[in-house]
Amino acid sequence: MEQVKNKILNYLNKLKPGGMQATLMVTFSVISVLIMLILGVVLYLRFSSVSRNEIVETTRKLMEQSGENMEDYLVRMRQISDAVYYNVVKESDFSSQENRIQRGMNLIYEANQDNLKSIAIYNNYGSLMAAEPVASQKEDPNVTKQGWYQSAVEEMENMHFSTPHIQNLFDDGTMGYYWVISLSRAVELTERGDSRTGVLLVDMDYSSISRMMDQINTTNSGQYFYLCDSNGEIIYHPRQVQISDGIFQENNQTAGDYKEGIYDETFQGEHRKVLVNSISYTGWKLVGVIPYSTFTHGMLNVRYFIMMLILLMGMMLAFVNRMVSVWISSPLLRLNDSVKSYEAGEKPRIYIGGSQEIRHLGDSIQRSYEQIDDLMKEIVLEQNERRKSELDALQSQINPHFLYNTLESITWMIEGEKNDEAAFMITQLAKFFRISLSKGRTVISVRDELQHARSYMNIQKVRYKNAFAVVFDVEEAACACCIVKLVLQPILENAISYGVSAMDEGGEIRIIGRKRDGKILLTVRDNGIGMTREEAEDVLTDNTRVPKRGSGVGLINVNNRIQLLFGKEYGLKVESEPDEGTSVSIVIPAVPYEEENRKILEKGYLFGKDLIKNIEDAGGEDEKQ
Repeated sequence: MEQVKNKILNYLNKLKPGGMQATLMVTFSVISVLIMLILGVVLYLRFSSVSRNEIVETTRKLMEQSGENMEDYLVRMRQISDAVYYNVVKESDFSSQENRIQRGMNLIYEANQDNLKSIAIYNNYGSLMAAEPVASQKEDPNVTKQGWYQSAVEEMENMHFSTPHIQNLFDDGTMGYYWVISLSRAVELTERGDSRTGVLLVDMDYSSISRMMDQINTTNSGQYFYLCDSNGEIIYHPRQVQISDGIFQENNQTAGDYKEGIYDETFQGEHRKVLVNSISYTGWKLVGVIPYSTFTHGMLNVRYFIMMLILLMGMMLAFVNRMVSVWISSPLLRLNDSVKSYEAGEKPRIYIGGSQEIRHLGDSIQRSYEQIDDLMKEIVLEQNERRKSELDALQSQINPHFLYNTLESITWMIEGEKNDEAAFMITQLAKFFRISLSKGRTVISVRDELQHARSYMNIQKVRYKNAFAVVFDVEEAACACCIVKLVLQPILENAISYGVSAMDEGGEIRIIGRKRDGKILLTVRDNGIGMTREEAEDVLTDNTRVPKRGSGVGLINVNNRIQLLFGKEYGLKVESEPDEGTSVSIVIPAVPYEEENRKILEKGYLFGKDLIKNIEDAGGEDEKQ
């Protein structure tokens, strides 16, 4: 105690008017600056994260909408191909109905000419059978060597979309070159009654897809979108000319291998986010590229705002710090002067003023030196006695073997960095011992006993690596009744150790609770190795000469505790069959869990038997009615 007194006096002696105020001012200022910097960084990171997520989400939604528009366009192209095949080609004979075929193709072409360049039908030799619009075919176009024709022949069951290319089949007299995307498919042609294989070609105007892509490539923040097939071949790119000239490069081959989703990648030293959206029917991929510079570009205004906010807060805090330091230091300095006078041999009254804490400090220095030593001794003694009592109460309730195994499992999980499982085990262990203690009570509710059992089984499932399943099937009516605490755990322990732990897989422990005829029936049933009927009948005997399967002592203890509280007509019932499993049932009266009933049962069987009899009689009368 003398050391505490000397430290207080030495500290007060070191205080100087200028030094204290300066120290407080500097300390508050440093803390304020650190808080503002941390707050600024946190705000910036938060705004940056929100802004980045918003940009990515906006881009994703834009890509989804564009993908849907493109899929609608491609569906229309497929419908055109289906219309030509099923409505014109398949129902006609080329040897006698050539005019009918031509008229049908002309009608379909005229209805969709804004999106089409041509429709053509070729036989299996690559000879032109019909085309729309009517135009002369160029000399020797070598149709059978072209990619769209070969794809249709090799995979006859599918439709095939090509990459953009110049239409080089027909000469329409305009000397123009058209960029198209070819939709080809194998079809069945009829000529003079004979069927043969052919290829239907629908050339789509590439400008339609180009316009769709141009509509979403309008931002000037650095992000852009392009279209490629599953092999990475570019179908559309806003900088396609620069790519063709070798001025610009794109990571399209890698994007072709991406599945639909969001990716982070670094290409040519640039860190960027890549969003991939698959286009149905084609295997095409709509790719959105967002350079990280786009994110930082949108955060400039936020940076300026945070800097101005920190500057204003700094100016305000500097003034507040000055006022606070003066307010705190003034009473302390006056207290310091009075203590110095006291040390000099004078007997002045110790200054008591300022805030409540400083007044309390002055008052304590004046009158509590002698009291503190005795008070501390009493507190230490009281704390030691209380801790001893708590430890004794805990020690009397726990199962050391179970506790040690559980703690070793938790240690193993922490060392293996399985923190979530370790936290789960600790939580379940806490619930387990909370019910075990139960404020010193012997009688608890069935609901609390089931919670205790759940915590125990959750711990054991982790220890046994989920080698078995646990099912609770308890009626709500049974949960609101009284029971002796810690009766399910020994039964569950037996079910694990001598029932399902030896099984390789498929082990199951089922806890069933029912309220019937004024009684509560709690059954623990496992599908383990089981035992003979003779062994099951001897489990609850107190004959140590009879060999028992499992912990017979634990079951006898449970049975005796139940009978001591409720009577000899209640207790445990064991049923088992070899290789089929064991069933242990707890039979107790259905006493509602109320504080008055609990206190009566806590007093013992002599007090509780009248309560149980009254409840049983009431239950019998209800059944008669």
